Order: sequence, then C-alpha cells, then structure tokens
Amino acid sequence: MISEVLTMRKLTYYAVFEPSTNGCYGVYWPDLPGCASMGDNLPHAEHMAAEALGLHIYAMEKDGDTIPSATLPPFEEMPEGGIVMPITVFPEIVKNEFDNRAVKTNITLPSWLKEWSAAQGINLSQTLQTTLKQMYDARM
Repeated sequence: MISEVLTMRKLTYYAVFEPSTNGCYGVYWPDLPGCASMGDNLPHAEHMAAEALGLHIYAMEKDGDTIPSATLPPFEEMPEGGIVMPITVFPEIVKNEFDNRAVKTNITLPSWLKEWSAAQGINLSQTLQTTLKQMYDARM
C-alpha cells in the first residue's frame, strides 16, 4: 500500500488563503479559476482546500479538460494578510473515493415482489448491486 502511494501521481498547487471576518479564511487558486473554498479558521480552511482541489481536479479530468501546470506562488498579488500555501492531492485516491461512494437511487417494483423480498429477508439494494456488478464484469 505504501509503495502504491509513493508511485501515485500527485499534484501540488499554491493556494491563496485570504483572511476574512471572525478568523475565517477564503481560499482560491490563481492557476485554477473557479476553484475556491473557505474555512472557519486556518486549519479548517486548509482541510477544505485539499477537498476542493481534489474534487476540482476530478471534475476537470472527468470533463476531459486539460489540467494546467502549477506556477510559482503569486506573491505580488497577495491580499493584505494573505497566506500562500501549497496544497497537494492524489487524483487517483480522490477518483476512487468519489466513484465508489454510495448513492441513493429509486427503483420501481411490483408491490407483491417488494413484499415477497421483505418476507424472505432479501436486501434489495445489495441484490441489485451484486447483479449489476456481475453484468458489468461480464461485459468487460
């Protein structure tokens, strides 16, 4: 596992942490227009920044967009009291977590089949998931 992480692609971009009221921080990336985050304090903002960066890169890759190269920190454009901090993400980890998250979906069944399944103790979600995975594997 550790060797896999060491060979995984990692991306680092410089984020600008801009102080706001009550100790809050807004976060943005000059290299990634549209990617922004915020936090209640600096540690929270840093955590939220890593999450936002990972999801932004995930969405760009899913959409087929070109991922820009990181540039040096934008020291000349710093807001007053701003902090520049490198934020690193591992895109494959984010993709794996996001693609494998559980999502809720509605299905339509005849009521007698739902009642019969419940009486048999059948977990409909698990049964559907298992069946769909088998169908997927058979086609791959």
